Amino acid sequence: MTDAAERDRSGSIRTDAGAGGSAARSIARRLEELPRDRAPIPDDATFALCLTHDVDRPYKGFRSFYRALQERPTYHLKTALSPSNPYWQFEEIMALEEELGVRSAFYFLNEQHLLADRPVGDWFAAANWIEHLGRYDVAAPEMAEIVRELDAGGWEVGLHGSYHTADDRERLREEKAVLEDALGRPIAGGRQHHLRLSVPETWHHHRAIGLRYDSSLGSGTECGFTAGYRPLRPFGDDFRVFPVTIMEQALPDPDARYDDARDRCEEVLLEAAANDAVMTALWHPRYFNEREFPGYRTLYRWLVERAQELGAWIGSPEQLYAKLEGASETDASTPSRR
Repeated sequence: MTDAAERDRSGSIRTDAGAGGSAARSIARRLEELPRDRAPIPDDATFALCLTHDVDRPYKGFRSFYRALQERPTYHLKTALSPSNPYWQFEEIMALEEELGVRSAFYFLNEQHLLADRPVGDWFAAANWIEHLGRYDVAAPEMAEIVRELDAGGWEVGLHGSYHTADDRERLREEKAVLEDALGRPIAGGRQHHLRLSVPETWHHHRAIGLRYDSSLGSGTECGFTAGYRPLRPFGDDFRVFPVTIMEQALPDPDARYDDARDRCEEVLLEAAANDAVMTALWHPRYFNEREFPGYRTLYRWLVERAQELGAWIGSPEQLYAKLEGASETDASTPSRR
């Protein structure tokens, strides 16, 4: 395994977004004897597509200066001085999905403060400062307002567990409580930041704090069904794992290679339809800014419209969870004919 997928002394497999498909397959092999969700896809659909967005950086802010060192310095410096915020894409996503007749999940992050909460040794890593410059407060008035607006409109609000919480149940519990206070009701599930995951310990933490599903299993470098076609039920109860099938960063750049990116999405969609599968797509909100990330918004629209053409059920993981759980309860209450 690479550094992105390592086995610790206890036998746990740890992964993050840099892990390739081999890491996901390693986990899948370890869990292949565990139950999978076999409930029918809702509404007699050919397959299910869950739409998700990890809210990592809703404010560009000081990161404009960092981006200016990499490319287009004039543009990025202008965004640092402008009152507009190119990463705040909530209204644009809501309008697009409203037009398409679908709903998705938004996973909100509540990162630790680098100086107040992290060890002194972390202060001296440049990468930690770059991460910290994008930190936001989900309880701040503007963020809490958009959280409630999404919920009122039928979008799912979920937890994006911060970088260190894959192995920290109490911090994860605290982050969940803060988000639920902002939302005003319990949340169903979410995904770990950078897809950081310790299997099966992180799922134990999620279940213990009252989450009903997780969507952290997957790769940030490869697309496909490396963890199988159906959600995992790692504890044999109602807790589910919805693996990530497509992350936008794992696709060819649609600005330079749009046809290649679309063709890869098409391959995954057709494989899902052929196997009665449940798939999950992850598009970070900032990628809907066509000025900075050209092609990604267009590709997302194409993905949803193509899935609709193929007869897919489309919605958020929370919506799918409710339908699968309802079908499972119906099956369990139906007397056997044998």
